[in-house]
Amino acid sequence: MFVKVNLIAVNPFFDAFSHSDMLGRLIFLGLIAISIITWVIVLHKAWLTYISRKNSLQFEGFLSGNKGNILAIDHSHLHDSALNPFSQLYHVLKKHTVDLLNKNRRFGEKQQLQNEEVIASYLSPSDIDIVESHLMTTIASQTKLLEKNLFILSTIVTLAPFLGLLGTVWGILTTFSQLQTQVGGSTNQMVLGGLSLALATTVLGLVDAIPALIGYNYLKNSIRDFQTEMECFSNEILASLEMQYRKVDVQ
Repeated sequence: MFVKVNLIAVNPFFDAFSHSDMLGRLIFLGLIAISIITWVIVLHKAWLTYISRKNSLQFEGFLSGNKGNILAIDHSHLHDSALNPFSQLYHVLKKHTVDLLNKNRRFGEKQQLQNEEVIASYLSPSDIDIVESHLMTTIASQTKLLEKNLFILSTIVTLAPFLGLLGTVWGILTTFSQLQTQVGGSTNQMVLGGLSLALATTVLGLVDAIPALIGYNYLKNSIRDFQTEMECFSNEILASLEMQYRKVDVQ
C-alpha cells in the first residue's frame, strides 16, 4: 500500500495536476476526457467495420454458391442485421427488381404461346439503371453510417495539441506571475509547479493527438476499402440480375 501511494506521489502528471490552479486542472481534465473519447470512437468504429465486413463476407460466400435464381435465394438462416451491408444491398436489389418486374408484367405486351396468354416479364436497360442507382444510394448510406462521428477524431488531432499548448502557456504565465509576487523558500516550489503544468499538458496533448491521427487514417482507409468491396459486390449481383432478366436484343 505504501509503495502504491508513493508511486502516485512521484507520478509527474499527478504532481502537476495537484500543484495546478483551477484553469490548469480544467485543462488536465479536458485532455483526459479527449483521450477517453478518442479511444471510445476508435475502438467502436474498428469493431463496427470488422463486424460489418465479417457478416458481408459470410453473405457473399453464401450468395456465390446460390446464383441459379438471384431473386429466389433464401438466406433467412444467416445473420441479417444493419451490420451486414451486402445483405442490405441484396435486399434493395430484390425489392426494386420485383417492383419493376411486376410493373412490366402489368403494363407489358402480352404474348401468345401455345394458345395461352402469357405476360412477358423482362428488365429494360432503363430498369437496370434504376436498380443500379438504388444500389449506389445504399452504398453511400452504408458508407456514411460507418464514417459517422469520424470528424471528431480529425478535430481532436488539431484540438489536443492546441489545448496542450494552452496549458503550457498558462503554466509559464503563472510561474512568472508568482515569481514577481513571491519571495523566499517557496519560490522554487512555485516555479517547479508551473513548469510541470506546462510540460505535462504538452505531453498529454501529443498523447491524445497521436492515437487520434493514427486511428482516423486507419479507419478512413479501412472504410474506403470496404466501400470498394461494396461496389464490386453491387456490380456482381447486378450483372447476375441482368443476365437472367434483361430482354435479349435479338429479332
